[in-house]
Amino acid sequence: QVQVVESGGGLVQAGGSLRLSCAASTSIDSFAVVGWHRQAPGKQRELVAQIITSTTTYYADSVKGRFTISKDNAKNTVYLQMNGLKSEDTAVYYCSMGTIRAAYAYWGQGTQVTVSS
Repeated sequence: QVQVVESGGGLVQAGGSLRLSCAASTSIDSFAVVGWHRQAPGKQRELVAQIITSTTTYYADSVKGRFTISKDNAKNTVYLQMNGLKSEDTAVYYCSMGTIRAAYAYWGQGTQVTVSS
């Protein structure tokens, strides 16, 4: 069973930065799709950023130009660098990994990000 663990969340002031990490218990070379999602209180979970087959990157419009997703295959870790944080970025952030056919096969437990205005 693959385990995925997020870290790096916390409380930050508006305009600040955080870097989230997502470590897998196995090699992430086999995962064609890795991504970050978030869920704010009372809202549906939304896709924030995603890497597909190491060549295609997707960002939600709300985070374009502020967030950057990356991965380090040698460390089996996916990152989300978040700059220029806004209060509306407050949410629980989840990492997912999977294949083309099952893009969201594995999920972490989530890490809380709170942005104070």
